[in-house]
Amino acid sequence: YLTEALDAVLEGKDVAVTSTAAPGCHIGRLSRKPATGDITYSKHIAPILNAHCVRCHRKGEIGPFTLTSYDDVVGWTETIRDVVAERRMPPWHADPQFGHFRNDARLPDEARELIFKWIDNGAPAGNANDLPSPPQFVEGWRIGQPDVVFSMPKPFTVPAKGVVPYQHFVTEVSFDEDKWIQAAEVRPGNRAVVHHLILYYVPPSEKAKAEAVLFNSLAAYSPGMPASVFRPGHAKFIPKGSKLIIQCHYTPNGSEQVDQSLAGLIFADPATVKKQLLTQLSINFKLNIPPGEANYRAEAEHRVGQETDLHSLLPHMHLRGKSFRFEARYPDGTSEPLLDVPRYDFNWQNSYVLAEPKRLPEGTVIHCSAVFDNSAANLMNPDPTSTVRWGDQTWEEMMVGTFEITRADQDLTLGLPIAKRLDGGDYEVTFRYRPQSKASSVYLAGAFNEWNPTGHQRDGPDAEGRYFTKLVLKPGKHEYKYVIDGTAWRADPGNPEQTGEYHNSVLTLGD
Repeated sequence: YLTEALDAVLEGKDVAVTSTAAPGCHIGRLSRKPATGDITYSKHIAPILNAHCVRCHRKGEIGPFTLTSYDDVVGWTETIRDVVAERRMPPWHADPQFGHFRNDARLPDEARELIFKWIDNGAPAGNANDLPSPPQFVEGWRIGQPDVVFSMPKPFTVPAKGVVPYQHFVTEVSFDEDKWIQAAEVRPGNRAVVHHLILYYVPPSEKAKAEAVLFNSLAAYSPGMPASVFRPGHAKFIPKGSKLIIQCHYTPNGSEQVDQSLAGLIFADPATVKKQLLTQLSINFKLNIPPGEANYRAEAEHRVGQETDLHSLLPHMHLRGKSFRFEARYPDGTSEPLLDVPRYDFNWQNSYVLAEPKRLPEGTVIHCSAVFDNSAANLMNPDPTSTVRWGDQTWEEMMVGTFEITRADQDLTLGLPIAKRLDGGDYEVTFRYRPQSKASSVYLAGAFNEWNPTGHQRDGPDAEGRYFTKLVLKPGKHEYKYVIDGTAWRADPGNPEQTGEYHNSVLTLGD
């Protein structure tokens, strides 16, 4: 576009190239025919931009220029035409054949045609009285006003050159009670050098293991990544006393920089939380991409151990990433694509949030396949002559398929088993369970009866379909499950804590 403007100047044509700092100044706007037609910015274009573009293209956000006024927009009409025509903006990389997503950013065809006709007609401004009310945002936040805001404990200096290992900053935030999170956001203090951020927690009983970054993540930042805003009744859990940590990946840019990134949380009312969102992964650590290979394929998979609802999918690769696909392989032998990203873009990461949770039967395998381009034809490739393996830095590679799930039968409003402390220090515990479907009998099995599937038959059902039994147990941790008709094993839907390969429910009695 700038080349066209320069050519016009050299040919003696009229070109306006001024600053949008003052009203009425239009950057890069070549002289065009007078504005005509009934399609106007005020009545037709502003509502489209407010709905699809302004969230990023406003002051303080990731968009490289603002699109909040006519003077902002009219200077970028030819650029807007190009990126909309090529479907580069709004950015969306999923194949529309597979899946329906709540955060689908694509412009409807009618909106695209209106934009093209408006530009062809000279971009008329229209009547200011037709302007819609501007969308309301909390300054600095996409999740709304956080209940708590915190940051890295002190600024971090990023050197001008070299490799900066991943940094993990333990924040000064701590909670003296369990917390449920309805929304979370982590924001870079200095976008010039922050490649990505992950906000995660480490429970007080655990050490800070590498996998905690993903399994216990609350929010992430990278270009294109949406803030974490969860459905009503769904939330993420932070045990009391946990450490909140911000992982930072810095990329030096030639001059010394300083960053102090921050995060915000919105809490959920525990009484309203029915389901706990969990993060699961399919990872292939054994990457070995040969030099010059344009279509290196890697695969990974995760087996669903219990009936599950799928909420979101997030593919992750680095600069040689070419495509990524999620597929559900069902126990009956059938399969279904969940998400296909045929042109992966490392510079625009995205989490694809399903329009409605998808039920996956027990035994479903979530299969991920990725293709990498290590050839010279890949203009993003740092070095097509090198063999590429797994690594944290962008010139290395990763293959990570991340997805968020909930247990299909979970209903945390049912509550934990009721424990009553006895005089001798033991506990009388009342276990309650309501099967999802009709049952002839329900049993309680656990470590306390050597997992005998018919060890403790429960009384019931009552008028609400619940079965009951009471046991006296010692203080400590007790693993248990309910067994329907002596054969079908089920975790406690009211208990969020599970452990082990078989997802046993865990009840802690005493300190």
